[in-house]
Amino acid sequence: MAKMPASTGTRGSRTGRPIMALLDLLGRRWCLRILWEMRDGPLTSRALRTACDEASPTVLQARLTELREAGFVTLGEAGGYGLTPLGQDLCETFMPLHRFAERWKKY
Repeated sequence: MAKMPASTGTRGSRTGRPIMALLDLLGRRWCLRILWEMRDGPLTSRALRTACDEASPTVLQARLTELREAGFVTLGEAGGYGLTPLGQDLCETFMPLHRFAERWKKY
């Protein structure tokens, strides 16, 4: 298997390990929240700002750019942001954790 180049455009990916690059991206403030909010369908910039009400517009835009560059988010023709098929797959991987969190909140 070919080794990934050291520079993949994602902070923290010097090792070339895809899991490390992914965890670094998802660990950035607001990335997971943005993906989670778009799980049911595309959102306009305004709706996304409302859903992520504590995120500054500058940070929100930076995260959207990073998620677009990573292939998880796309900007639709109507100006709304949505998940790519890869982004949808990623959100599906969150569902077992979501179900666990729902059980956990009862404790």
